[in-house]
Amino acid sequence: MATQTETRLHPVSYTAQWMAAARALESQRADALYNDPYAKQLAEPKGFELIDHYDGSGILPFISIRTRYLDDAIKDLLADGTVKQVVLIAAGMDTRAFRLDWPDDVTVYEVDHGPLIEEKQRRLDALGAEPAVERRPVKADLTSTWLPDLEAAGFDRTQPTLWIAEALTFFLTDEQAAGLLQLLASASAPGSRLSFDILGKTLLRNPFNRRFLQKLADDGTPWIFGSDRPEEFVGANGWTVTDVKEPGQAGAGEGRWPYEVQPRDRKGASRLWLLRAELDDR
Repeated sequence: MATQTETRLHPVSYTAQWMAAARALESQRADALYNDPYAKQLAEPKGFELIDHYDGSGILPFISIRTRYLDDAIKDLLADGTVKQVVLIAAGMDTRAFRLDWPDDVTVYEVDHGPLIEEKQRRLDALGAEPAVERRPVKADLTSTWLPDLEAAGFDRTQPTLWIAEALTFFLTDEQAAGLLQLLASASAPGSRLSFDILGKTLLRNPFNRRFLQKLADDGTPWIFGSDRPEEFVGANGWTVTDVKEPGQAGAGEGRWPYEVQPRDRKGASRLWLLRAELDDR
């Protein structure tokens, strides 16, 4: 029988619990790349089950490296004081508003669908968690028109923005992924930045990944979009890449990635991209 929590949440929300479980496991390591003290409680009821379910995928190291990369992007891209608003798109069980150090004059918007936001808030309240920044949850349907919901919460499109889209493009079609970047560009003032991750298209076609990818599809959360030319994809949709990394490189989990980093010019390699970009001023 489903628990009360399970009936409140859409199955897609279990992906957020999976990510929280991965962050909880990373936080327990002696050499942890970050510490998320809330992740264990936010991972219930399905997160750790999904860790076991997808065991053997090799995805856990990437989740840890990606989390740290985006943590660092937020720190670095806010350092000059230009950006005062940060938007976490499909924020899930993310706790950056609670666990990172923030400038005093920044506002963080967490956008996701209503039941997930409500359940997350209920759990954080039970833990006595207090945000370290002005935090504004935004209930919105990301499959529909959601910018008005963001603006109703106080977002100002005339001010520079840092957009964070963690593990979001994976689940989109090519057209939707391009449309997302174009939408963000359309709502961004000069000086806006973007940091996110993209799968390599070759990874989605690699037969060694077939079992894992089929599990995701069977669970209703298929990975769809990928690009082997991330700079071109980003550049065609309103942004200019300022940093691109693969896990294992300096600044992206060097020493923590269990696989060899392949030369960029090697064809046929399965890749995972970590990116920073700025609004194209052309």
